[in-house]
Amino acid sequence: MTRQESGKALSVKIDRIDHVVLTVPDVAATCEFYRRALGMEVLTFADGRKALGFDDQKINPHQTGREFKPKAAHPTAGSGDFCLTTLIPLDSVISHLQQAGVAIELGPVTRTGARATLRSIYFRDPDGNLVEVANET
Repeated sequence: MTRQESGKALSVKIDRIDHVVLTVPDVAATCEFYRRALGMEVLTFADGRKALGFDDQKINPHQTGREFKPKAAHPTAGSGDFCLTTLIPLDSVISHLQQAGVAIELGPVTRTGARATLRSIYFRDPDGNLVEVANET
């Protein structure tokens, strides 16, 4: 991406996503789901805010009607749609999710990822967000 700033070109290169925000009606239930289903670590900050940590990234659940500013123009529970990759074989992920009572909505299917072809499954979290978990192939 190139943009003009003060008359000269400025090149910007984003290297990764640090975090995403999900608007949810029940932060505790969302945290429990992601801990149980995907092994994310529930992080608590000094002010009691919660986050879901994995590797060096996180998901910040913000409670509907109590979002932190600045916020999306129209924060809505269940509007998320994102993909997470794992090195765990997808068949093992499927087995784990089934044991955890998580219904697979679609997959395994082949998709195009940011770096490679993906073998993906799709399911919904308690808030209706579409979660894709994939292995790069």
